[in-house]
Amino acid sequence: MFSIASKTFILRYTLFAILIFSALFGHAQLKSYKKGLSSFESGYYDMAIKEFSKVKEIEDSKKGELNFKIAEAYRLSNRWVESIPFYEKAFQAGFVNNDANFYYGYALKANEEYDKAKVTFQKFIDSKSSNKVLNERALRELNTLLLISDIKTKKSELDFKNFSAINTQNIEFSGIVKDGYFIYSASKKDKTYSNGLPFLGIYKSKVSADFSSVGPAEPLSMNILDPDRNEGTPAFSPDGKIMIFARGNSGKRKDISPDVDLYISRNVPNEGWTEPKLVSASDSSSWDGSPAFSRDGKTIYFSSNRAGGSGGLDIYRVNMDASGRFGNPSNMGKAINTAGDEMFPFVSADGKLFFASDGHPGLGKLDIFVAVRSGGKTTVENLGLPYNSSMDDFGYSLDDAGNIFFTSNRAGGKGNDDIYYYLAPPKPVDELVKVDDPNDPNNPNNVDKNNPNSKSQKIVNYYLQGVVKSDNVSLDSALVKIYKLDGGVESDFAEIFTQNGKFGPVKMEEDEDYVILVEKNTFLTKREGFSMYGRSIPYPLLKKAVTDTTFQTEISLEKLFVGKTFRLENIYYDLDKFDIRTDAAFELDKLVQILKDNPFIKVELGSHTDTRGSDLYNNRLSQRRAESVISYLAIKGISKERLTAKGYGETELIVQEAKNEEDHQINRRTEFKVLEIVQE
Repeated sequence: MFSIASKTFILRYTLFAILIFSALFGHAQLKSYKKGLSSFESGYYDMAIKEFSKVKEIEDSKKGELNFKIAEAYRLSNRWVESIPFYEKAFQAGFVNNDANFYYGYALKANEEYDKAKVTFQKFIDSKSSNKVLNERALRELNTLLLISDIKTKKSELDFKNFSAINTQNIEFSGIVKDGYFIYSASKKDKTYSNGLPFLGIYKSKVSADFSSVGPAEPLSMNILDPDRNEGTPAFSPDGKIMIFARGNSGKRKDISPDVDLYISRNVPNEGWTEPKLVSASDSSSWDGSPAFSRDGKTIYFSSNRAGGSGGLDIYRVNMDASGRFGNPSNMGKAINTAGDEMFPFVSADGKLFFASDGHPGLGKLDIFVAVRSGGKTTVENLGLPYNSSMDDFGYSLDDAGNIFFTSNRAGGKGNDDIYYYLAPPKPVDELVKVDDPNDPNNPNNVDKNNPNSKSQKIVNYYLQGVVKSDNVSLDSALVKIYKLDGGVESDFAEIFTQNGKFGPVKMEEDEDYVILVEKNTFLTKREGFSMYGRSIPYPLLKKAVTDTTFQTEISLEKLFVGKTFRLENIYYDLDKFDIRTDAAFELDKLVQILKDNPFIKVELGSHTDTRGSDLYNNRLSQRRAESVISYLAIKGISKERLTAKGYGETELIVQEAKNEEDHQINRRTEFKVLEIVQE
């Protein structure tokens, strides 16, 4: 399948000073390490692993980091099980990285070490990582691990076989029968990708109806096959005249996309498939792939990590008119999409959406699910065994003859990703396809989960309860306002005062985001986010007709007085610069919100430099930095009358004896001090 580089977790420690390592390695060791770093940063993980593995002589203090790099190289090239021993060696050597615990737990789950995975995910949650996406996924994974035995009890009686005539030791995936050919994606090109496997292309093999005869693989079309790109997951319109597929970046200057995009081609009589063109609905700044057509050919479903999604890859849909023009894509919503990855959609003749996900409760990594909408509510169900395993399972498709295909890299296959198939028995000529009637009350598949009188209905009430403190002392009569977030817009949800420091319980809604705002006289007003995503109890775990669950939260307020100083985290500047960096702008937006929530305070923005440069130069530089912050805040709607700029130069260092760039950057910071509290 397509190798999707993880963009939510980029290795923080990728470069060491060559002068330091020259003292730790021999010449050959240093050369291998440098090659490993270069390969890793370029995304050639297989080559990085080979070079890192040559490094044997290394200082004990660096062993953890080296093993961590090897583990990450395996993970980022989708070899999770192989990453396990290297994560363990890194941890044993004292290496500390909170996010690594999540990925280690995920690798343990893929290896069916479920008990160890539970402990590791809990350790990650207890670390209180600032990574919101991974936090949500970790909560879901803990619930999922409780469901493993239930998922395994669901088993189809269909007999699936490895399509050995098609599969090789490399990658084959996402197959479908069309016009007597089996069309699929495979790694067969001359160019090699970062996982050490050939680039992907779209191929076809002539097949008999019962698959007893399979011809050799040949490119679907030379107009489609680009030797410098990954290509795959073709989707065909019902009339077979249009194909949409995914194509990766070529690495050439003329290719404006840094990632994967959707392309469209038409089948012209006597000419074949036309030169592909970029689909207008594709976002060239994002990963867009694994397209699928609706049964009427008017809607395209695809997977994307574009901005505004739920976390990783989400499934989107977009309308296409008869001329091949596309509308605006819309996200399928959080009933389908999670903080993980959802991809490889397929729409069956009866309108069911099949897709792969590592965010919904599954046996391992990607599992195959089906989504059905009934009674105004979308329900998602794991297909169970043998569709799913502890490894990647994806690429479900169903042809007109009733044959089913899916892809898996489970144990026992011929290579990496293999295609599996179920051969449907021949249909009698007079057999009619029966489609479930969604209005039939006697149909067992149409249980209305919104109807409390349904005999299988189980109800869950979710509540939020909390405590407000300052310096570990409970605060009475603090005003707690709870807002519900919808598309970034806040709407009133609840408003209560604390009693003996406590508030709640407040009944919450499933799969919603909230903001908690706490106000109290003489304290700095504070807001915190609270999400119900990932917190719902999986339906199979519900044992009672009615279940009440209460979540706990604690909010700490800062005492407010003139002269009180607050440090702004991560407001850093480049050497000799005073412009606002992109990462600093993100943090300054938090200050904008603080000042809007506390309109009664006037503040001083104090800027500090490191020790490099003269006193006079640093004083002037810090003053310009403070003034640049005020200009940014003013653009965001904060009155300049509330703001004062003050440059402190290098007079108030945090790290007195700065030895490296990281220490100097800590000293290049911005703080705000309360100058006045305006009484209402």
